[in-house]
Order: sequence, then C-alpha cells, then structure tokens
Amino acid sequence: MPPHPALHASHAGIWIADRSGVRQIGRGEAIRIAADTPVILLNAVLVGQRLGYAELSGLDLLELFAFLRPARFIVPTAKGLAAAAGIAPPADDAAVAPFLLAAADALMGRAGGDWPEREGAWTAMRSLGKLGWPWAPALADRIAKPAENERWLFSKLPEWDESAPRPAPRTVAVDLPAVDARLSQLTGDGAEERPGQRAYAEAVAVAFGPRAVRDSPNLVLAEAGTGIGKTLGYLAPASLWAEKAGGAVWVSTYTKALQRQLGQESARLFPDEAVRRTKVVTRKGRENYLCLLNLEDALQGGFQGRAAILAQLVARWAAYSADGDMVGGDLPGWLPTLFRRNGPAALTDRRGECVYAGCPHYRKCFIERAARASAEADIVIANHALVMVNAARGRELAARPTRYVFDEGHHLFDAADAMFGVALTGQETIELRRWITGPESGGRGRRRGLAARLSDVASYDEGGARAIADAVVAARALASDGWLQRLGEGQPFGAIEMLLSAVRGLAYARAEQRGDAGYGLETELAEPSPELIDAAGPAAAALDALVRPLVTLGRRLEAVLQEGPDWMDGPARARIEGAIASIGWRAETVAAWLALLSRIGGPADADFVDWLAVDRIEGREFDIGLHRRWLDPTRPLAEVVLKPAHGALVTSATLTGGGGDGAEGWDIADARSGARHLARLATHFAAASPFDYARQSEVLIVTDVKRGDVAALANAYARLIVAADGGTLGLFTATRRLRAVHARIADRLARDGLPLMAQHVDPIDTGTLVDIFRDDPRASLIGTDALRDGVDIPGRSLRLVVMEGVPWPKPTVLHAARRLAATEVGGGSAYDDRIVRARLAQAFGRLIRRGDDHGAFVLLSAAMPSRLLTAFPPGVAVVRVTLDDAVRRVASRLSSGPALGQDRGEPVREGAP
Repeated sequence: MPPHPALHASHAGIWIADRSGVRQIGRGEAIRIAADTPVILLNAVLVGQRLGYAELSGLDLLELFAFLRPARFIVPTAKGLAAAAGIAPPADDAAVAPFLLAAADALMGRAGGDWPEREGAWTAMRSLGKLGWPWAPALADRIAKPAENERWLFSKLPEWDESAPRPAPRTVAVDLPAVDARLSQLTGDGAEERPGQRAYAEAVAVAFGPRAVRDSPNLVLAEAGTGIGKTLGYLAPASLWAEKAGGAVWVSTYTKALQRQLGQESARLFPDEAVRRTKVVTRKGRENYLCLLNLEDALQGGFQGRAAILAQLVARWAAYSADGDMVGGDLPGWLPTLFRRNGPAALTDRRGECVYAGCPHYRKCFIERAARASAEADIVIANHALVMVNAARGRELAARPTRYVFDEGHHLFDAADAMFGVALTGQETIELRRWITGPESGGRGRRRGLAARLSDVASYDEGGARAIADAVVAARALASDGWLQRLGEGQPFGAIEMLLSAVRGLAYARAEQRGDAGYGLETELAEPSPELIDAAGPAAAALDALVRPLVTLGRRLEAVLQEGPDWMDGPARARIEGAIASIGWRAETVAAWLALLSRIGGPADADFVDWLAVDRIEGREFDIGLHRRWLDPTRPLAEVVLKPAHGALVTSATLTGGGGDGAEGWDIADARSGARHLARLATHFAAASPFDYARQSEVLIVTDVKRGDVAALANAYARLIVAADGGTLGLFTATRRLRAVHARIADRLARDGLPLMAQHVDPIDTGTLVDIFRDDPRASLIGTDALRDGVDIPGRSLRLVVMEGVPWPKPTVLHAARRLAATEVGGGSAYDDRIVRARLAQAFGRLIRRGDDHGAFVLLSAAMPSRLLTAFPPGVAVVRVTLDDAVRRVASRLSSGPALGQDRGEPVREGAP
C-alpha cells in the first residue's frame, strides 16, 4: 500500500490520518497537505467542496473501486465502502480517515489475485499509468501481467443476432381466473391476501382484451393507493396477454427508480436469469447508452487529462455492463461526477450523430442490442418520453406495441407537454448547426457533419450531394459558437442571432422586475415590437432555405434505397434508413420553428401557448429563444400514442390529483390522460391503500414560521431533523432557499452526528443521494421536485417529511394560459388547487411505504388553506401547531409510534392524532 496519508472532511470537521495515528486539522492545513502530498480520499469532489478547494485531487477510493469492481453497486460512503471491502465501518467522523487507510489495504489486497473482473485489468492499468492516474503505480506491483494477451473491449463484447420480424400479436382474451392464478404465482405461496390487489388486477385486465373500436383503445384509468401492490397487479394480466398473444407489453414509467424496481419485480415472473434477459428488456433513449464509437475515439486520444482517465474506467465498466446504460443502469451514478464535466456526455450519442451500420461497432452496439432484444421480449420497461418519441418518430414501426402500461400516470401530461413542445432557441439552433456542418473551428473529437456521414451516398447520387451542400450552406445562418457573448455585446451575426437579439431585448423590456435576483425572464408573444417583427422575416427565410434541402435529401435517400445500387449491402441500407429517420425528425423541427415564427405579427393559434424567454441562473444567461406548447398536450398524445394502441392502462397512486374518486377526480384523470380525445370512454377503477394512515401518520401545519424568514426556516428544519434523529426528507419549492437553509444547518447537524445531503448543493447525482439517504437511518436529504416522486424508502430511513410551504405552481406564461382555459374543475383558483393537492399527495406518499412504517408530515406554512386538505388520506389527523409543539410531537411519535396525550394543537380535520 502506498505510504500516503488519508484525508476526510465533513461538516463536522477535518481529519488527517497516517500509519502513526489520526488528528483533527484546520481547513488551511488540509488544503496545504492536499496540495503538497498525494492523499487518500473518498469522493474527492465532495471533499474538495467541503474544503473550498475545487481542484483537490488524490487517490480516490471510489475510482479504485470502479477499476477493480466495474458494474458493481456501492453506496459511496464510508459505510458503503466498508460493506464492499468486507471490513468494519467507522464509528464516527473522527474514525473515517484511519478507516480509509484500512479500506485501501483491503481493496488493494484483492488486486493481488484473481477476481471476477480480472480480465482487462492489467491492460487498463498500463493505459491509466501513462495518463498519470495516481493509483496506477500501486496497482503495478499487485496486478501481474497475464500469460496471454487480454482481449480488448471491442473484441470482447458479444454481437447481437439479426432475426426475422416478429409476427403481429394474436387476438386473444385474458380471462379473470387465469389472471387470479397468475397473480397468486407472482405473490408466492403464503403471501398476505390482498383483496385490493386482486380487484385491481381483474379491473386492469380490460386493457388487454381485444379492441372493439378503431382508433380507440381499451383504456383503463386505475388509481391504486400505496401498498396495493399495483406492479404485480398489472404484471399478472400483462404477462398473460404477452404469453398468449405473442406480443410485447410496454410498461412505461416516469422515474428511473421505478424502472429499477420493475426490473427487480420481473424476477418473480421469470426466476431464471437467462430466461429473464430475453423476456424482460429495459429500453431508454439513445442518449442514455454508451456509444462505442465515441468511446473508441476517447481511448485513442480524443480525450485529454482527467477525461481520458474517465474513458478508461468507462471502458472497464463496459466490458462487464449488462446493457451499457450510463444513466441509471449499472454504471455507478457517482463515477461521472468524480470527473466533474470532463467527458461523460461526450461518451453517449447526445447529438444524434449515429452512423448506424456505418459504425465499425454496429454489431456490438448497446443501443441496437436493446432495440432488437425489445422486439422479442414479453415485457419492455421504458419511460414516457421514449414511448412518445418512438410513436412520433420511431424507426421501429413494424414492431410498434399495441399494449401499454403507463405507471406513474399522473406524469403523463407533463411528459407529453415536453415531448410535443417547440423551442426555437440559441442552444437548439447551434446543436442543429453542429449536426449538419460538423466541426468548424478545429475542434477535437469524432463529431462529423452530414457530408462525412453520407459521403458514399453523395458520391453516388448527384441530387443528394447537392442537397447536402445546400443544407450545409443554409445551416451557417444558425447560431454559432460565441453567440451569447455577441448578443450581450449587441453584435449578433446572421438572421437567427438577429432574431434572438430581438427576443432578448423584448424579454428584458417587458419581463424584468426589481428583485428578480437574476432568474429567468419570460413574456407572452403578444404585441411584438417592430424589431422582433423585422427580425422574424429574415429568420424565417433562413429556416426555409434550410428545411428545403433537408426534405430533398430525405427524398433522395429514399430513392437510393428503392434503386438498390450494387454497393448497398444490408449494413449500408440500415445506415441510410437511420439517416432518413434523423433527417426527417430535424426537418420536422425546422418546420415547427417556421410555424412558430409565422405567429409573430400574425393571429394567435388557440391550440398553442407562445412566449419569449431568457433563461438565466443567478444572473448568467445560458439560453434565449421562443417557445410553443400545446394548450392541451394530451391531444397529440391521444393522436400519436393512444389511438394506434389496442389497449392502455394509466395508473398511479394519485391519478385523480387529490380530487378523490368522485366525478371531479375522474374528470381530472380523463383530462390529464388524453381519455377525453378518444371515441370510447375510459374504464375507471380505484382501490384505497390498505395502510392505517390514521394510526401510522399525522400532518402538522406549523403556524409560527414567518414566510420569507430564511433564518427561521433553517431553524425549523434543524430542530425537526434533530427531533426525528435524522431520517428526514425536506422538500423545497425554490433552489435558492434550499441552498440557504443547507448552508445554515449542515454543520450544526453534523456536530450531532446527523449527516445532511442536499440536491443542487452536493456534487452528487440525485439517484446516489437517495441511495446514501436510504443506507443511513440518521441521514437526512433536502431537495426539490425530483425528490417528490419516485423516492421509495420503506422503513426507518424515512420517517419525517418536511415541506417549506404550500407548493403553489409557478406563475409562468404557460401556467396562466392553462389556468384561464381550464374547465375540468372550474378553472381559475380551482386549477391551482388541483395542482397543489396533487403535489401534496405525492409528497405525503413518500412517508408511509409499508404496513409497519410510522412518520409525520410537517408543512411550514400558516397559510395552508383548509380546502386543500383532501390531498391527505381520509382519517389522518391534520392539526395546526407551533414549531415547539411540532418538535415535541415529532420526537414523541418517532420514539414510541403514534403521538399520544393531551397536546393536540388546533384541530383542522377530524381524525386520530
């Protein structure tokens, strides 16, 4: 083991340890030691943030673990490392630094022999040594050179096989006795009888029956309270239908957490892992998967410095990855964050530059393998965005699914809103320019333009070559590198930058208010200024000059396919088909931009909401442009996704948005799911949660924390977290207040042995933050909207949820338009109330996840209207109390179960305390 000291920094203090002992030191001394001496660390980026020394580097144990154990899960904490290394965890913060020395010894000891991921380690270690990776010299003495040359990653990965297209699913009926039997099989012998789950499974089976009306699926809207077991409830009829009909059911989620949970639940369907790999496939967007061509470029000199080290570690992971998913798959979420922004995005196909069969790694491609596997699977686990993209632009039309399950269905509206929206912004136009022209200023990397990607077609087809050249010329009118600086200096270049400059000027003139603290600006696209009208004409002409050659090129490529020249083999055909799809998508995007520009100076379209925006973070502009959203995005959702389907289930624990299971609640569900736009009425089903919420939980509304008083807000969070002894999920409606509260209380809590993590503060991805929170019952986590959904932490690790205030919707241009147009609940304030109830219901839903959970939900807002209390389950006591009372009640409830005694506060709603 190298004779280096170990450094640990937390909110509780800083410690340095070597072989002779451990001592606590100050920040200045820690920075000096780290700058002068290589130190052993656990998460260098996080430690550097705690020290205020962003350039901190050293021998990071997480990097060592990623090298030795690629594609293995580990919680990136001392406790998680101890479990992985098989040694005792440290007792407190002061013991972490010497523990890091012991963990380094344990991990390095394993490198001296054989281990499951031994192949490739020696070669990768040699490459990392040349790049200056600090662990390489120590590993060189441990990892012996293999007797035979190790296989390189690109020769080791298996190839996927081509297969005949899958026949269309047969028309079959799924009978209820068979559904009951399959559900019993999934839950297992001796499982607790759940009448609600059985009723749910039978009700949702309607979605898998034969369709009776053209362009109108058998649509089931099912609200299933937490604890019903809806996942197995819908997998029972879904798996039966897939088995009998020979088709695939696409199960779509909104969060990666639920995708992972579904993957785990599928083991009940197919216990044999080999069978499960063929029957259950997880699909994500292309930008989630490692691109082997990008990785090869990075390994061969395309990356420099720390980014090159990341590429080597990713290559180690890719050799053992189950699916090549870099976002939410088996690549540790913490690994890319160790390298800050050096390289992770460049290893995926985020720019849509895939050359398909023209790639030398096409037959081993993770993306293509997932697509082919899903064509043969029974259950495809996807997400809402991918389902919509495939339906609208997908190349896999022949394999389009006929049955969908939309879990987390309350997010279907939001996903459709994002998918079918239009944004003509600087960032969007510069990305399109790069996709067409390729590198223009000697930039490094594999980025290639249309001409490079279609060179063989251009040499064969004169019309296609001319269209490519015209597109490249026209693309130079789009925004280019340095556009934001030019706009800030009043020196726009080209028609599109002139348009963006006019947008910027009008947004500042109409939207900026005193005290906006440098956050984003927006104003509706109404009564445009003369400057904006004048800029719109040349911009439209420039976009028209671009869309024409793109459309022409698409047609020329289709003609080449039909002619079938001698040089066109199967791979070349696949590449051209992929290019046609990509070009068609971008041509549609430019056409949508043109439609948006036609609105400037013209009549408004009642179907859309249009506005101008300047996007800023703390005063720094990062994008400018025009935006268009559907007033009702479920219209294109119904047209593109639902109508072609034969059956669909939309399900959630809060599908009715806190409106209850009456007519009003189902009106909301119909409006938010697209059911209103189908000829056949949807089937409604609701099953209440089996949990005894009245006994297991209570809602406390704190009345004496003044709105806008950050010091009082921070004090409230700190006292409540201490009263609960950690285990707290804190939810904020503004990132600025989250950061301010964290800065005030993190050190204070750490001194009591209560770790506090914060989204948007700690340099750790959200999924990893949740993993750390789940793993430590005394830890707490604060964050924003992303933590309100998809966080499933049963048991003692989550026993208190605190919200800083009523989560009113942000008063944006889009929200104002929909609020005005809303009719399903009367519009106006009732529309806002529905959104708030849904958010409160989702937040409360994080608290009780199983029958033996107990907890409290605290809202730090005296202004909570009583009309919103239907968001909480019937029977739960809701009381208004002072902060002192809330602290006492939380401490009492979480130390001995439900709170008892005379101190009931001011009752708001009937229910047991």
